[in-house]
Amino acid sequence: MEAPHLSILKEDLAAQDRLLLCAVMILTVWGIFCIYSAGVGRGGGGFALRQGGWLLLGIVCYISVVAVGYRRLMERAYPIYALTLLLLLLTALLAPRVKGAQSWLSLGFFRFQPSEFAKISLLLVLSKSLSRYPPLSLKPFLIGLAVASPAILLVLAQPDAGSALVYIVITLGALFAAGAPVRYLASIMGAGIVAAPFLWLGLKDYQKMRLLVFLDPTRDPLGAGYNVLQSRIAVGSGGFWGKGFLKGMQSKLRFLPEPHTDFIFSVYSEEFGFLGACVLLLLFAIVFHRMITAALRSRDVRCKVLVAGAVTWIWFQAFESIGMSIGLLPITGLPLPFLSYGGSSLLSIFIALGVVGSIYADGAQRIRQI
Repeated sequence: MEAPHLSILKEDLAAQDRLLLCAVMILTVWGIFCIYSAGVGRGGGGFALRQGGWLLLGIVCYISVVAVGYRRLMERAYPIYALTLLLLLLTALLAPRVKGAQSWLSLGFFRFQPSEFAKISLLLVLSKSLSRYPPLSLKPFLIGLAVASPAILLVLAQPDAGSALVYIVITLGALFAAGAPVRYLASIMGAGIVAAPFLWLGLKDYQKMRLLVFLDPTRDPLGAGYNVLQSRIAVGSGGFWGKGFLKGMQSKLRFLPEPHTDFIFSVYSEEFGFLGACVLLLLFAIVFHRMITAALRSRDVRCKVLVAGAVTWIWFQAFESIGMSIGLLPITGLPLPFLSYGGSSLLSIFIALGVVGSIYADGAQRIRQI
């Protein structure tokens, strides 16, 4: 006789959103091919093979999270958040500095980026806190900000301004979904604009240069502006149809820096062109639509807040990564979800999607009972 929990898991997996999973798998597998193409002649096969391994582990994580269920994770939201804050603190204190930032921790052979997994714990703790204390007035609104502040500050201490921006966007998305008045959210954005001149003084030299070359890449065409200029060339040279898989020259001739991570969209656009970019954006739109559908099917306010934060997280990273590749946004080093090489990023997104999948299955079960 089959164990009850296995029967429930089978029902939950059978109730998953197939359209969402199909779009996610197409994006991720397409990303593996782009990673391979980006690294041809310099270990691209190894990068692609490892990314394939991360994909398999991501699928295992997805199924495991669906099996656990979002309710159990919500019950442990505060301890999980505390653990990730501890990891962020250890990262800021002990991690080796790479390219000006301390973002990676090593546990023997396993090297990971705690800031990626902290996004999930931030989603959990915000959804639990904001559902218990709805930010309809100033005090609970400030409580919501206070909950997110330790994670933001610890990531800024690494320093990793890109991830800190993602945390801020997650927090604003969660607050909005929880019913925070628009005037409160507008005040936060206004305060950020007013504080911009003072924040400039606290930036590292390389961070200041990134902003300056965003305004004018030609001010340092062989230095800080080189990445933006070469990325623009790669995107533009793809034309409408693209040059074809493995035929992009910017990465093959090593003009494009970090092609398998920061500038994977440039590799993609050169080989698949404007048409391919449109298909890519359509797949992302499907992912966002189906995630939002999962939230709308649920009657649990916590689910709506959590999914809103997850959607804003993935949307912002995609928006920023594509924007910096075509020179419309400053370079932050944020990976393009599903496509960029990186185990921590891919696993964290699949875990978040597992939570969304659990929410979707719960909503499907409720509909069947009606």
